[in-house]
Amino acid sequence: MGVARLRVELLEVCEDPLELLYLSYRQCYSAAFVADLREAKREEKEAFLRRMMASGHTSPLEHVKFTFAIEGVSRALTHQLVRHRIASYSQQSQRYVDMRDFSYIVPPSIASDPVARGEFERVIAEIRKGYERIMQRLAERGISGEEAQQDARFLLPQAAETKIVVTMNCRELLHFFGQRCCQRAQWEIRELAYRMLEICRQRLPAVFEKAGPKCEALGYCPEGTFGCGRYPTREEVLGR
Repeated sequence: MGVARLRVELLEVCEDPLELLYLSYRQCYSAAFVADLREAKREEKEAFLRRMMASGHTSPLEHVKFTFAIEGVSRALTHQLVRHRIASYSQQSQRYVDMRDFSYIVPPSIASDPVARGEFERVIAEIRKGYERIMQRLAERGISGEEAQQDARFLLPQAAETKIVVTMNCRELLHFFGQRCCQRAQWEIRELAYRMLEICRQRLPAVFEKAGPKCEALGYCPEGTFGCGRYPTREEVLGR
């Protein structure tokens, strides 16, 4: 197998996330039992939810979660992804899956340079051959299957393609998009974040229509000297 391509599919979200969030928010402000407040029109629910989003009240967002199936990403990406701890992950195991013919991700800066691309492909080919030789040697010693794969995988590069199932609630997704849609985010996880955001906006626009880089929502970059320069810093906005 060769170069992998990113694919993101929504596996599951509750049947009516707008309804669930509307009722969850209403319980915070209503003396009534929210199970008796189901008759509101969709337009009323969306308007109410947008007001809650504008107010900064975000804890009820944790009641709705999205589950994504993701493939065509590198191990370098998933090492970053799992740092978002308020989430659940199920990743393809290099112990239980034979990786002799692994696919891989090529960074754009390397893919666009014939010399760098050639060296990259050469090293990938050598790693594949090395993995195969190690597996054969271990087999000669009576070591095979997952026992061999769990040790041969130490040779695999961060470019190796992987597949992962990710579940995040809406509140964590907003944080994730704020961090990973930023121009300073690594290119691969930024592309993934925007694919996920597109799906979330389609299913729940009242929550995600303004999601994305923090600077777009704030009108300034909160990262100060670490900013990309796209927006002024908070200090610059305040005239300091």
